[in-house]
Amino acid sequence: MGLISRLYFCSINRVYYFFLFLPAKKQLFMKKLGLVFIALLIVPELFAQNHRTQNIVVVTLDGFRWQELYRGADSALTNSKYTDTKADIRKKFWAETPEERRKLLMPFMWSTMANEGQLYGDRDLGNCDEVANQYHFSYPGYNEIFTGFPDVRVNSNNPVPNPNTSIFEYLDKQKGFESKVAVFASWEAFPAIFNVNRSGLKVNAGYTNFEDAKADDRLKYLNEMQHKAPHYLGDTRIDFMTYEFGKEYLKEYKPRVLYLAFDETDDMAHAGNYKMYLTQAHQEDAYLKELWEYIQSDPTYKNKTTLIITCDHGRGDTNIDAWRNHGAGVKNSEQTWFAVIGPDTPHDGIIKTQTITYHKQLAQTIAQLLGYDFKGSANHEVGDAISSVMIKDKPVLGK
Repeated sequence: MGLISRLYFCSINRVYYFFLFLPAKKQLFMKKLGLVFIALLIVPELFAQNHRTQNIVVVTLDGFRWQELYRGADSALTNSKYTDTKADIRKKFWAETPEERRKLLMPFMWSTMANEGQLYGDRDLGNCDEVANQYHFSYPGYNEIFTGFPDVRVNSNNPVPNPNTSIFEYLDKQKGFESKVAVFASWEAFPAIFNVNRSGLKVNAGYTNFEDAKADDRLKYLNEMQHKAPHYLGDTRIDFMTYEFGKEYLKEYKPRVLYLAFDETDDMAHAGNYKMYLTQAHQEDAYLKELWEYIQSDPTYKNKTTLIITCDHGRGDTNIDAWRNHGAGVKNSEQTWFAVIGPDTPHDGIIKTQTITYHKQLAQTIAQLLGYDFKGSANHEVGDAISSVMIKDKPVLGK
């Protein structure tokens, strides 16, 4: 029993004797008032207790399209100027049906996630997921995911400190989460996206070294190795290094909230390299598999952790060249997807309902999975939680 409930029951006898001496009309009024008072006391506590998720891990694949997630390799692009060594790609990722192709491309997503979690945004089945911001590129996309607010002031990729409060900044101030929130990102702009000077969040991005006197030898070695690794994306760190940092931090520091932000799917698409776009997505699916297997093997996290996987924006699809780009002027680049697995999420697989979800809803969804109300505490607009992610004992949505 929580503290509020104990206080309530300890004082109920006093209230009862006071109530006996009131006139009848006042008794009726006090009875109604008492019911409201009890609801205000007990409902928040029940809300906080009615979940099993104690930890959250979020992973984003920058600019990875729903088309490849649900259909696998695109035949037009595979056979176009954007794919060299076509025979090699066909051997690795081609099959006759979309169902077969997507399993070849992302086997973890189409085994564990599809069997034990939920996947949103399969437009071929009428289920839509989108960004609500009007810009359809990275900073506005990440701001929307983590603050719940598609703010028109966030309208460029310049590393300007974010004026909005993120769900991570909010959680970092809650009891039991202090200094238990961490971000490892390939793109060097993330310290601004999470406004580290204000929030105080631990954000390791780009080729910045991990700084902590207590760091284990593996993290120190990764600091050294990342500067010897290829820097072919400029100041943006290769995703392999980001993953290794995040995985080791998870093992060593046991955070309550961890975010890994991968970047290379977007970089390969902008470069017009469809082979590497597919190859990187396949590699990141392997990272996800290893990450989830570790989570489910560690007593700190096993059956207590929800994993959310998504992207920051979509890409064009109206012609053979459009997939390289995204933005306000690129049709359909608002179209996105997300997937979730954890102890509070039904095993629905592909969500087939004719509904639409928005990325502005993910921040409050994360909060509610952990038993908190970010929407009621933020100093700005926040989208409503996606209730189907966490409703238990209900008809299966995806079957």
